[in-house]
Amino acid sequence: MTSVEYLKWLEFVLPETILAAAALAVLFIDRLALRDQSPNVRNLLGSMFGIFACLFSIFWMSQSTVRGVLGPGIVHLTSVTILAKQLIVILAIGALALACESKFTPHLGEFLSLLLLSTTGLMFLVSAENLLMIFLCLELATLPLYILACFDKTDKRAAESALKYFLFGSLAAAFTVYGMSMLYGYAGTLVLSDVALKLRSVAPEPMLLVGVTMTLAGFAFKIAAAPFHLWAPDVYQTAPLSAAAMIAAGSKLGSFVVLTQFTAVALAPHSGKASWEAWFPGSTPVLAILAGSSMIIGNLVALRQTSVRRLLAYSAVAHAGYMVVVLAGNPAGAMAPVLFYAFTYGLTIIGAFAVVSVVQNQNGSSDDAMGAFDGLSGRSPTLALCLLIFLLSLAGIPPLAGFFGKFYVFGEALRSKPALDLLWLVVLAIGMSAVSLYYYLLVLKHVYVFSAGADTPRLHIPIILRCTILLLAAAVLVLGIAPGLVLNQIPGGH
Repeated sequence: MTSVEYLKWLEFVLPETILAAAALAVLFIDRLALRDQSPNVRNLLGSMFGIFACLFSIFWMSQSTVRGVLGPGIVHLTSVTILAKQLIVILAIGALALACESKFTPHLGEFLSLLLLSTTGLMFLVSAENLLMIFLCLELATLPLYILACFDKTDKRAAESALKYFLFGSLAAAFTVYGMSMLYGYAGTLVLSDVALKLRSVAPEPMLLVGVTMTLAGFAFKIAAAPFHLWAPDVYQTAPLSAAAMIAAGSKLGSFVVLTQFTAVALAPHSGKASWEAWFPGSTPVLAILAGSSMIIGNLVALRQTSVRRLLAYSAVAHAGYMVVVLAGNPAGAMAPVLFYAFTYGLTIIGAFAVVSVVQNQNGSSDDAMGAFDGLSGRSPTLALCLLIFLLSLAGIPPLAGFFGKFYVFGEALRSKPALDLLWLVVLAIGMSAVSLYYYLLVLKHVYVFSAGADTPRLHIPIILRCTILLLAAAVLVLGIAPGLVLNQIPGGH
């Protein structure tokens, strides 16, 4: 490779290179320069270094004019993929901000390094249009998360949940790579657009449909869609909060972007049909089943939860179902609503995890039961108000971002051809959204109605965590009132 070719490659992947270099730098800085400092200083400096690297990466992407395709779909830079990268990095900043107050491990350098490496994998993922590159990036993004899930050695449940996460992930990876190999066998190419061209001349044979189904099943694990969600409740409950936030927010956004590209481009010739009257084999019936099962299982099981973190996990399963609705109904127009929904959901879930972090730190344990939130409105009115905003946004109450996200996703799904083909699935989604309001109100009942014990002290909220929560709550409110701040950056967003 000549120096000119090398510089061209580097220019395409410079934002990812910045974060990869930061991942190595924070590791060495923590081990060599900060090893004699107090844990609080190490946490603060390490997290701030990671946040600065993320901000620099966002700045570079906003100034760069590089566009086009590098190699056979290995890196495809468009305004959409660059925006997706920026949104992923913003969510990573939220996860890093939660890590500022981490006290569960003395190895914070390694923890932050893994967070940054996972973010790097997700950035590569959203710009990949090559089946092999997509698989490699999925694993690059997920492997650090397996380790992060069990990083808290003080919680004995973390090792068990991380092992479950790893085993399910390994099985999902096998499904994904086998399904992709079958698609390659039919198409003879790895590039998504070329796969679509080849599949147009191929009949929807049973083995081809098996390959499509297995590949979608692998993606369903990444987004925690039912019935491939069994790892999520345990991981959300026991993983360090910043790691759980990254799994719930950044990983979900990146996985949905590539799933949207894969569905809208490669699987377009064999989409099938899933209307109320008739079903035909293809990707649409599989996606409709994933969406329906996720919404029903996620919401109904969440009704029985007493742990707030497990409740948020089953809520995440339901939200995955809401986003899959638009992929089943109108994959060609799904990118803008999916990007907006996944990003605003990510901001909201990170904010909710931040509030849980404050409450758990106050209790000095891993207690996240609803009773731990009793009287939160009296102990910290500002924190209670922010939690109110986050939970009502998750429920889809206007004028918060969650309402517009659902409205946009469901509206775009109804643009299916023929018109209103998936009306039954949208009606189910609206009904399940109404069910979700009940369990979110259960949490708020503990916050605003129940009283804390007489000896319960007021909450002490570290300044960085306080600012993070306030910024996230403000973002959820502003994006609900002015969604164009994000949608105007997306071609086709309206």
